Amino acid sequence: MMKLDEVHHIAIIGSDYQKTREFYVDKLGFELVDEHIRPEKRDILFNVRKGNLVLEIFIKPDAPLRPILPQPEHTGLRHLAFKVIDVESCLREFDTLQIPYEPLRYDDYDGRKMAFFFDPDGLPLEIHE
Repeated sequence: MMKLDEVHHIAIIGSDYQKTREFYVDKLGFELVDEHIRPEKRDILFNVRKGNLVLEIFIKPDAPLRPILPQPEHTGLRHLAFKVIDVESCLREFDTLQIPYEPLRYDDYDGRKMAFFFDPDGLPLEIHE
């Protein structure tokens, strides 16, 4: 039987190297693992880590833009959610870091606090208790 019980990494495409690296490394606190400038593919690839979570970030300035959300939603990855101990504490830190976010809300099924925010290219991200 196939054993798929861990995520190896999550890949994200960004359009602006400086803004994307600042957001994930300087603001969200991911550690830069490595970086590869790939002229043959016309991109830059860098990997960041926080705990056991690895994000593989491709910077492709000419990649098609993400469709505007929230409507209509498109097939594929909907959002990336980070588990946190205290959503309201994270939101206060977002205020300090000038990271815009949507209002605090409560999960319809488990009642836990959650909030959405977006990376520099509009990728929906969530914090969830």
